[in-house]
Amino acid sequence: MNFYETDLTQLHDDLVNKKISATELTKATYDNIKAKDDQIEAFLTLNEENALAEAKALDEQGIAADQLVAGIPLGVKDNIVTKNIRTTAASKILDNFKPIYDATVIEKLKAQNFINAGKLNLDEFAMGGSTENSAYQVTHNAWDLTRVPGGSSGGSAASVAAGEVLAALGTDTGGSIRLPASYNGVVGMKPTYGRVSRWGIIAFGSSLDQVGWLTTSVKDNALLTSLISGHDEHDLTSSTREVPNFGAQLNDDTNVKGLRIAVPKEYLGEGVDEKVKTVIKDALKHYESLGAIVDEVSLPHTQYGVAAYYIISSSEASSNLQRFDGVRYGVRTNDVKNLEDVYVKSRSEGFGDEVKRRIMLGTFSLSAGFYDAYFNKASQIRTLIRQDFENVFKDHDVVMGPAGPTVAYKIGSTITDPKAMYMNDVLTVPVNMAGLPGMSIPAGLADGMPVGLQIIGKPFDEETMYKAAYTFEQSTDFHKAQPNLGGQN
Repeated sequence: MNFYETDLTQLHDDLVNKKISATELTKATYDNIKAKDDQIEAFLTLNEENALAEAKALDEQGIAADQLVAGIPLGVKDNIVTKNIRTTAASKILDNFKPIYDATVIEKLKAQNFINAGKLNLDEFAMGGSTENSAYQVTHNAWDLTRVPGGSSGGSAASVAAGEVLAALGTDTGGSIRLPASYNGVVGMKPTYGRVSRWGIIAFGSSLDQVGWLTTSVKDNALLTSLISGHDEHDLTSSTREVPNFGAQLNDDTNVKGLRIAVPKEYLGEGVDEKVKTVIKDALKHYESLGAIVDEVSLPHTQYGVAAYYIISSSEASSNLQRFDGVRYGVRTNDVKNLEDVYVKSRSEGFGDEVKRRIMLGTFSLSAGFYDAYFNKASQIRTLIRQDFENVFKDHDVVMGPAGPTVAYKIGSTITDPKAMYMNDVLTVPVNMAGLPGMSIPAGLADGMPVGLQIIGKPFDEETMYKAAYTFEQSTDFHKAQPNLGGQN
């Protein structure tokens, strides 16, 4: 099964019409994984026995025409809880954790009879941009095994890029879907904050986290996003807005004539690789040739985004991670003499260096003597960043630029320099700070590695973004480029 040669709609039709069985598709998916994952190291846990049993049951009852993902194996990032399936968030402190319930996004997919292929690697607790911070393994980029796949959803992106699965769920707190999508030459969407329920997502930054998909095509991404979106009574931050069928609008008549595109000068400024700039500028010229209007604008507070983001996200992380104490669930150290030992030693042994770094930064930022100077100031900057976008969206439909300042870098090249790694998020974190939808689509290659075009939309206007992305995809061949492990270059 070559997932680059099919799509969600085609697979669904084949299953409904019994051209292929769910069992055959599931076996083929695990054949892909077993053939490639020794090199990619995307999966932490496989769900093969359960998946094959579910596939067999679906074949016996028949695939329903109105269940788009029925019988189709998909990957799940390992910070999304799955009932009775080990969920670690790539941390030793959750090494033995088997949840007793499913996240809302999993419940929605189960209602559609999807098959969970397994759980995918990430930076521990989604803290990182390279998937090198996992407590278990380093995931590799399918385009170049010596390079990172990005993070924190690196396992999800790499599994799709390598052709192991058709699509995979990821989460995005500051670019953790879009950056891996860019590095791996796939489509990654972070919906508007509140569009998708966060219930059952192991929290990192609660005001920033969002669930989304990594796929090989824009239409697959749109169709899948509709399936997981909507209000959830378990998540009071989830929106009650009606959810459109994002994929239904994508057809031969879809175009970008008259689309007003804003290009922030800060997104093509100092620090962005010249070859990446060239790819993005060529993409913007292509949009103009399709009838779009491209204007240069300014988002002046972008320069403060990374600093403000890491204060806010680390502060929220220090609060969220208090629950991992070696008492209620997860790993507890054995060498203890009192309750304080349980807390201190369990957390010291269970958390990795990057998680500890952010807990300390967040705790410091929230402390009585520094709250106003750090957390409060970062929150004010967040408001200014949101206002920058609001001003631009008065006259424009979408914002575009690169998803990352460079292509995927070599494994080990920045892991010892947290500041350098944090700066890779400079173009993605403002989107989370403002609660906006953002996505990355393949736009070309630089030095033989994928470059992602980032499309940012107005709140709850994913439709316009998908139309813009689909039009570009259908009028270019960039999305057809495959890494060696996914087929041919």
